[in-house]
Amino acid sequence: MRLLLDTHAFLWWLDDNPTLSANARSAIRNPENEVYVSAATAWEIAVKKKLGKLKAPAGLARELDSHNFAPLSISFEHALAVETLPDHHDDPFDRILVAQAIAEGLTLVTRDEIIHKYRVNILEA
Repeated sequence: MRLLLDTHAFLWWLDDNPTLSANARSAIRNPENEVYVSAATAWEIAVKKKLGKLKAPAGLARELDSHNFAPLSISFEHALAVETLPDHHDDPFDRILVAQAIAEGLTLVTRDEIIHKYRVNILEA
């Protein structure tokens, strides 16, 4: 399985937060699965940290390496795909994650109920 972690799922994983579902934890831990973290997630974390709305560990790039997660860049195709999505979600970070998951054939690990309205594979975070 190829997984894309939503921002909260990524942070829950890093924090070993029990809020992350057992199914998601098992899938992320499974060495047969590929786990991706989007540049949009890094961007969202940086923005929210700067605004004082979020505490997150420093060295997120090192965290990716230490957990064997692959970074997923935002391509021109991903950005343009946002325009074709229905207007279910107003959050630009979530919209790009949905576009990336669809374009790349990834399963999005999320707890965001609004994302369930999109035609995207989801694993409940």
